[in-house]
Amino acid sequence: MTESRPFVEWDLMNRFMVDAFSGYGVPREDAEICADVLLESDRRGIESHGCNRFKPIYIDRIKKGTLLPVTNIEILKETPTTVVMDAHDGMGMVASHKIMKMLIEKAKTYGMAGGAIRNSTHYGIAGYWSSMASKEGLIGITGTNARPSIAPTFGVDNMMGTNPLTFSLPTDEEFPFCLDCATSIVQRGKIEYYAREGKETPKGMVISRDGTAMTDSEEILKALVDETAALAPLGGIGEELAGYKGYGYAAVVEILSAALSGGQFMKALTGVDPEGNPQMYHLGHFFFVVDPEAYMGLETFRKTAGDICRALRNSTKAPGESRIYTAGEKEYDTWLFRKDKGVPVGEAVQKDILDVRDELGLSYHFDFEKE
Repeated sequence: MTESRPFVEWDLMNRFMVDAFSGYGVPREDAEICADVLLESDRRGIESHGCNRFKPIYIDRIKKGTLLPVTNIEILKETPTTVVMDAHDGMGMVASHKIMKMLIEKAKTYGMAGGAIRNSTHYGIAGYWSSMASKEGLIGITGTNARPSIAPTFGVDNMMGTNPLTFSLPTDEEFPFCLDCATSIVQRGKIEYYAREGKETPKGMVISRDGTAMTDSEEILKALVDETAALAPLGGIGEELAGYKGYGYAAVVEILSAALSGGQFMKALTGVDPEGNPQMYHLGHFFFVVDPEAYMGLETFRKTAGDICRALRNSTKAPGESRIYTAGEKEYDTWLFRKDKGVPVGEAVQKDILDVRDELGLSYHFDFEKE
């Protein structure tokens, strides 16, 4: 594993982001949660949701008024095993942290627990929330709806978000089995990353309204907003490559995110009103936590999960391939490579960091400024 971009030490980046979030009105305790969620993305190598999104998705939205820095969480309904919250357009990461803490305790007591949040905002990588459960020896499941960008099979309208369906399962290995991915071929955040790095989006991931492939990342981001392009669901366009499967899973996430919370869905989540003016996103999330002790016990679960993962990795490799992975393994390898180095930051992220620092008048200096 090699890296040509400069690194910023983890602690330095964490302190900077906490101070930056605080500088824009996020309470310090909440800012610490938000910074950790973003840095966890970079620890895992999921750069589409890490520091790359710090300014454009969070800071800029706070400044624009489509994300409230103070999160006023309202519990709408609660039972011994469930909870429904309204985040009132505050920080989705803060509301998600609170609900997962509650669900973990409920699941430890009753074996299973589930919850949902409405009127929320982007909650970072879904795997952060499911992993909160797996770190406690529990099974974590979560999903969220998002700005419309996926077209249904045989359609061209961007109707649903990239809608991740995410699972974290404890194992007897150094890392959990963690499947954290969108139900589209590519997620919007990855295209944002391509655009910021000046790269094209691979052909076949995005279609225009006339059915042709689009590859210009900047044009794709504009076209997704004005609804002249859509992302393909997992599997691809039409039925030949089973794109209807990705379409179906995206719809499952859309329904659970909205229906369990009594929240909004699809075209109501664009972030703009009918006149094109910015408005709140009103996203929905759902969460489930299961305690293996309520079944055949945690150690049985961990060993079986580990045995399955090891059997998969040790199976016969395709010609020319050197390694088979299981979900969460590449992310763990990335962390081993980066843990003593820091966060790799490209030129676009460097500029964001310096712009935020200078706007707030923070006294930080970064080694990349010498280069």
